[in-house]
Amino acid sequence: MAMPRPTAAQFAYGSCTVIFSTLAMLLLSRTSSGPGVALIAVAALALGLLVAMTVPLPGPRTATATPAQRPADDREPVRVPAPARVSAGAGESTRGRAA
Repeated sequence: MAMPRPTAAQFAYGSCTVIFSTLAMLLLSRTSSGPGVALIAVAALALGLLVAMTVPLPGPRTATATPAQRPADDREPVRVPAPARVSAGAGESTRGRAA
């Protein structure tokens, strides 16, 4: 079974992580010794590899239907507000009316 090829996003995220994490660790640690720089470089490469491997791979493309293209039973029901209640005439009282 062949190994999948890395995507452009994986290359970009991994490379940026390696570069920026190396610079940050070198500036924060202020190390100038060979073993210290090598340790930081290895740590940055491992972090870049971890980031590159966690970038989600593109899945198969699926066509998404717009609301107008969906079947009628798949649509949400339209909610119509109830009409406002009409009160009795201006001079008429609702208590004193004969049935």
